[in-house]
Amino acid sequence: MTQRANPANGNGMALEGLKILDTSQLFAGAMPATLMADFGAEVIKVEHPKNGDGLRTMGSFKDGIPLSWKFHSRNKKCITLDLGKPQGAEILKRLVKDTDILIEGFRPGTMERWGLGYEELKAVNPRLIMVRISGFGQTGPYKNRPGFGTLAEAMSGFAHITGQPDGPPTLPPLALADGIAGLFGVFSAMFAVYYRDVVGTGIGQEIDVSLYEPMSFVLGAQPIAYDQLGLIQNRRGNRSGGGGPRNLYMCSDGNWVALSASTPSIARRVMQLVGGDELADDPRYATPAARAQHADEVDSLVADWISNYPREVVLEKFEEAETAIGPVYDTSQFMEDPQVKARQSIVSVDDPDLGTVRMQNTFPLMSETPGKINFTGPTEMGTHNHEIYIERMGMSEDDVQRLKDEGII
Repeated sequence: MTQRANPANGNGMALEGLKILDTSQLFAGAMPATLMADFGAEVIKVEHPKNGDGLRTMGSFKDGIPLSWKFHSRNKKCITLDLGKPQGAEILKRLVKDTDILIEGFRPGTMERWGLGYEELKAVNPRLIMVRISGFGQTGPYKNRPGFGTLAEAMSGFAHITGQPDGPPTLPPLALADGIAGLFGVFSAMFAVYYRDVVGTGIGQEIDVSLYEPMSFVLGAQPIAYDQLGLIQNRRGNRSGGGGPRNLYMCSDGNWVALSASTPSIARRVMQLVGGDELADDPRYATPAARAQHADEVDSLVADWISNYPREVVLEKFEEAETAIGPVYDTSQFMEDPQVKARQSIVSVDDPDLGTVRMQNTFPLMSETPGKINFTGPTEMGTHNHEIYIERMGMSEDDVQRLKDEGII
């Protein structure tokens, strides 16, 4: 069984000593900051003193407490600061002096309007890495448009290929483009840290992450297939377009399973299981091209066989045949799965407002420098104002109170 390393057993954290300023809003900027905080970076989350981050108002609530915030802002020190006011901008510059990475997600030009563009911040700290996440990027004719993940999912081509062949384009029921852009934000920031610290240049850089370009990247070879062959992928439902079978199938107990037979050997074992050697050797199903041509027949054969058994029996039989199959879970079922429990994919965390809460653990698993959840997202805005402004920056209690009275923090 895979064991998670214990940071208390002499292991350090991969990003220990790295300092991050997260000035972003919503998911795309929150994700890279959360991931870096999970692995030891000190992340200071900057929120507007009046409006806060929009994540505080989204998703489910318990007793008025935003659960999404608890997850996305875990391990982050939360301060309030109005960047749009001159004094607020000056305070941010003071924080930037010893910051490694600043993450922002405002519409292009906003930070410049506040005197906080990359050139201004680089003058304060030449080592600064600035990750800028926006709908359409910092350049181009669309740069000033409001941009959300929904638009990226549509524009990139993702929605066009998602859904049933006779149905409409379909959007994902989650912030998929934001999540993918957030992951691009993490590794691009790490590229920049490597270039600055390991290559040894000593200089930071500006990183421009749009929402639509990472979404396009994960669609793979579709642009080159169109460029060279004129091919445009259309909606296929749950099929991949290869030989298959690859689909979702309902069992006799009403539960569903996901099957992917994307290699010839696995596909043959599936056909043997549902119809014996005679079916596996049938020329209509013996090759990927033949199965693709007879996809409806293949799906019907597999679906009919699966429909005769409850899910546990289906999984058992298919696993005995060494095929790739898995259950279609809802969240409650996922959290109770033996694999999830064995790897501690979901972990219990103490929370000052809710007691014990369960959420995703830190990923990926690292043998020497594992991640750790130290605390959940603080419910109260400005929870760490005293620590950052007074203990860290040396402001007086009177200074902080005056800034609060003026709406700057």
